[in-house]
Amino acid sequence: MALMPVADALAAVLAGAVPLPEEQVALPAAHHRVLARDVASLRTQPPADMSAMDGYAVRAADLRTIPTRLRVIGEAAAGTPFGTVLGPGEAVRIFTGGVIPPGADTVVIQEDTERDGDSVIVKEAIAEGRNIRRAGIDFRAGDVLLRAGRRLVDRDLSLAAGMNHPSLPVRRRPRVGVLATGDELVPPGTEPLPGQIVLSNGFALHALARHEGADSIDLGIAKDTLEQTTAALRRARDSGVDILVTTGGASVGDHDLIHAALQAEGVDLAFWKIALRPGKPMMHGRLGAMRVIGLPGNPVSSYVCGFLFMVPLIRALSARSDIHHVIETGVLGNDLPANDRRQDYLRARLAPRADGIAVATTVSHQDSSLLANLAIADALVLRPPFAPAAPAGAPCEFIRLPA
Repeated sequence: MALMPVADALAAVLAGAVPLPEEQVALPAAHHRVLARDVASLRTQPPADMSAMDGYAVRAADLRTIPTRLRVIGEAAAGTPFGTVLGPGEAVRIFTGGVIPPGADTVVIQEDTERDGDSVIVKEAIAEGRNIRRAGIDFRAGDVLLRAGRRLVDRDLSLAAGMNHPSLPVRRRPRVGVLATGDELVPPGTEPLPGQIVLSNGFALHALARHEGADSIDLGIAKDTLEQTTAALRRARDSGVDILVTTGGASVGDHDLIHAALQAEGVDLAFWKIALRPGKPMMHGRLGAMRVIGLPGNPVSSYVCGFLFMVPLIRALSARSDIHHVIETGVLGNDLPANDRRQDYLRARLAPRADGIAVATTVSHQDSSLLANLAIADALVLRPPFAPAAPAGAPCEFIRLPA
């Protein structure tokens, strides 16, 4: 199978990715969930003209002469309106959030007044309408303020509560299962025997999936036999995961069995190898309703491919409005050689230039096994196939990695 361009591979991964079903969740549980439908306000905010300050509600017409003495006829606190109509020469003591009483059109702040028994002396002139929050200045009943496809942040929950929604319609979280393969793998905390390595790929992939709003399931480690690998694929399918992510076993060696196991289970592979560095031996297919992404075993390749392909798929299944990664522009902080036929995603650190332009300096070694260089990277610099050599200071494109 020929190397597939990265854009075509991503299109294949996203093909037919139908949004997952809607469910209603209580407002506290809606944080970072994706709205399934537009949400309109159930109320007007504020529902009436309200005072923005502590002071006195008055008629501007009574303030033509300053100072002036007004008779205080009552009080309006937040939640306790004063319902009597304000007449000429009268004032109502009012507090922040209090409803403007009928007849009043201005609030004089208390610092500009002096209380004298049942009267108040207004010492500063003020224009009509000052210090009043008009009804609906924030939003009105029926206003659509939260749109379908939005991943809800903390401020959205406050807004939804103000709109009087105790719960919200959201998409079901995608379920991602991560399966590692390889006789050489042992869990962290184990003392590796000769030839063994500590499993690391899955931890980043689980965190990446959860960061995107998915639920992740650890499917363990499958040994390098066709029987164990096939059995693990069946367990993944039976667990009901929407996306199965495998790491390792995707290359062409005698012990790389993911490809054979997927074919044995009837998976129709959309591709096996892509024109990408790091991450050429990556595959994608479907096993019933389950989507399968077979990632390479090298930790950097595994992470970069998970970031580039798993993340957009999670977003698509969640019906998010921002499926694709944002590509930003900056300048190179170091020279880069000409590229070959594969599209490069180079780990890089970002720093702002004096004029605010981002400077992307690639890490010293781009080997796909180097976890320390991956951990210090802020972004991936994109280098298209056959890109010519580029000097420091040349324009570049990059994608920020999750913080």
